[in-house]
Amino acid sequence: MPCAYTFLGPEGTFTEAALLQVPGAAQAVRLPASNVNAALDKVRDGSADAAMVPIENSVEGGVTATLDAIATGPELRIIREVLVPISFVLAARPGVQLEDVRRVSTHGHAWAQCRLWMDQHILGAEYVPGSSTAAAALGLLDADCRYDAAICAPLVAREHAGLSVLAEDIGDNPGAVTRFILVSRPAPLPERTGADKTTVVVPLPEDRPGALMEILDQFASRGVNLSRIESRPTGQYLGHYFFSIDADGHAREARVADALAGLHRISPGTRFLGSYARADRHATPVPAHTSDAAFAAARTWVESVLAEESAAGESGSGASPKA
Repeated sequence: MPCAYTFLGPEGTFTEAALLQVPGAAQAVRLPASNVNAALDKVRDGSADAAMVPIENSVEGGVTATLDAIATGPELRIIREVLVPISFVLAARPGVQLEDVRRVSTHGHAWAQCRLWMDQHILGAEYVPGSSTAAAALGLLDADCRYDAAICAPLVAREHAGLSVLAEDIGDNPGAVTRFILVSRPAPLPERTGADKTTVVVPLPEDRPGALMEILDQFASRGVNLSRIESRPTGQYLGHYFFSIDADGHAREARVADALAGLHRISPGTRFLGSYARADRHATPVPAHTSDAAFAAARTWVESVLAEESAAGESGSGASPKA
């Protein structure tokens, strides 16, 4: 496993909590990065062996910064995913009371997950965007800080920043979970586990009726379930998109490999981002007609048909034409 990791920092973020779930990460070199692009660049230039970044939240959906950053530039591979339950507190400098709070900073995804609580308890609170929840909390300690409180993880407020907690469990969805991915430079695929996920980026080859259906059919016709699909603009021009897709299964499975081949035929710019074990370990059901054995049997049958046709052609080539 990698011995030097980078993550969306600073220390105390949910991303670091995700990284610490990786075996050996607690003893490894850990390098905080100021944003997702900076973290991935450390991997690309060799400063780190792998990066932990957020990719999806159960409340807000895909983390666009990660979806965009991993879809372009030198190719990277997802080698692991981690799920982290998310709990938020409202933190402030000692002496500040809840009624004193007017401006609150945090990461955009955290703000989205606490909007209802904020509306109910701090009427008219102004949101100040932060690069991360931890950065917002630590910013309270700056002498020129221009906000009154921060939404962050309990660990940051109590252990890293020495702040007071004004309110706990302020998230609007108690069961909120964020999915994180560990990303490395291209390397051999992890072995199949039977509970795997494959991630690809597929540019829309042409904006026309049925173009998306053609992409989806590569999976549907082979019995491959999609657990996530999101469209993102490429930035080239209005209406030009790529699709970020998570499919259940491993690239070494015949049905998934065949789907990937189909994707590449219709969209040669398809980018393979990796096959890796699902964090929830839920086994992927495979219909009998799309199993590896079924694909092998089908290939054998086609080969036998072609062999028979070839043999028949050879045997008939020497026959004399009738008068």
